[in-house]
Amino acid sequence: MTTHVQDTGCEEYNSLSRRGFVGAAATFMAATSLPAWLPKVVLAQSATSRDIIVSVFLRGGADGLSMVYPFTDTNYYAGRPSIAIPRPDSSLANRGVALNGQFAISAAMSALVPAFQAGNLLVVHGAGLVYNTRSHFDAQKFIEVGKAQDPNLVTGWLGRHLATSTPMRSNAPLRAPGLSQGLPRTLVGAPLTLPIPSPANVSLGGSTTTRAERSAWLRSDYVEMESSIGTPALDALNTISLLNAIDFNGYRPAGGAVYPNTGFGRGMRSAAALIKADIGIEAIQLDIGGWDTHSAQAPLAGSMSRTMADLANTLAAFHADALTGGVKYNVTVVVISEFGRNVRENGSQGTDHGRGSCMFVMGPGIAGGRVLTNNWVPLARENLESGQDLKVTIDHRDVLAEIVSRRLGNQNLGVVFPSYVPTVRGVTL
Repeated sequence: MTTHVQDTGCEEYNSLSRRGFVGAAATFMAATSLPAWLPKVVLAQSATSRDIIVSVFLRGGADGLSMVYPFTDTNYYAGRPSIAIPRPDSSLANRGVALNGQFAISAAMSALVPAFQAGNLLVVHGAGLVYNTRSHFDAQKFIEVGKAQDPNLVTGWLGRHLATSTPMRSNAPLRAPGLSQGLPRTLVGAPLTLPIPSPANVSLGGSTTTRAERSAWLRSDYVEMESSIGTPALDALNTISLLNAIDFNGYRPAGGAVYPNTGFGRGMRSAAALIKADIGIEAIQLDIGGWDTHSAQAPLAGSMSRTMADLANTLAAFHADALTGGVKYNVTVVVISEFGRNVRENGSQGTDHGRGSCMFVMGPGIAGGRVLTNNWVPLARENLESGQDLKVTIDHRDVLAEIVSRRLGNQNLGVVFPSYVPTVRGVTL
């Protein structure tokens, strides 16, 4: 999928975005003609009752205080004279929408209000990486692997979940796609995982006139090889065949959902199609960039406003399409960023790298309709970390671990999150 990157990001973030993510690149190129939706592909087993997880990473350090903000706190407005979101009871057109008596959601993200009111969306504020770093590269890595400063830990938390859990379908060739150019670090270490930028355009590369013959030759050649080489190759070929049986372009979302025609919107639309195709997908990782807002942040009408609207409108469409209305499987969506931004705006009407931000968790098994905090205090300077940042009061692993154990059914938390004992926060039902 295409990642939207703002020009306002710092050089580290722009360099990280250009460099891409850890993992092998897929060599899927030309599109193929696809049969009608749904695919006439039925695997032998029924999936278990555990949730499918969709993990979304907001690359760049998303400003949680623009997404969901404490509208009763005068310190918030004093620190952000030009970029604060107006109170929901103001007369301004770009005012936010109150979620409770203390917090409101930005007008740009108001599409998520129905999911919140339905009890399917939880906001976790003051969440993030406990280890103090303001480096995009380090913070993203530490969150994705599930532990800070461990050079020996190279696999991702979601990869280790999949590696320590029984497949939902023992004969599925693909358990977890990363919808990106390279395999996201979150999924590294997972079996039957591939980076697939566009599931609608997956095929064996080369001339279409010889594709069938080359595919048959590869199958016959690799079937004779040792399992360490032959099995991954055959899984890749089987994955291509399976994805080709799904008419992604003709997919019809349920519930009146309309996905934005953006990289993230198309990615989540493909995620919904993959889940509903019932081919054994257990986890999907997506990214949405553009959150490094050092200057001209413009959360009311501008760059960040558009990015927030893309996020919210896409998640709202996915909620209507894949989380409600009699969908066969329960799905949990978790949204996280590497860190938040400074409480006070800078001289360029932006915000610099901070600490705490907010996570979003969405799904029918989530104890939603709430803004979950831990000892939230006014944003006065004396209450801030280093006098400038929202403190991290909820370790992101608490949220993820509860989802892994209670929604994904994996009790191997000591492997998924090494050397960490999570605190139950009441994220799930």
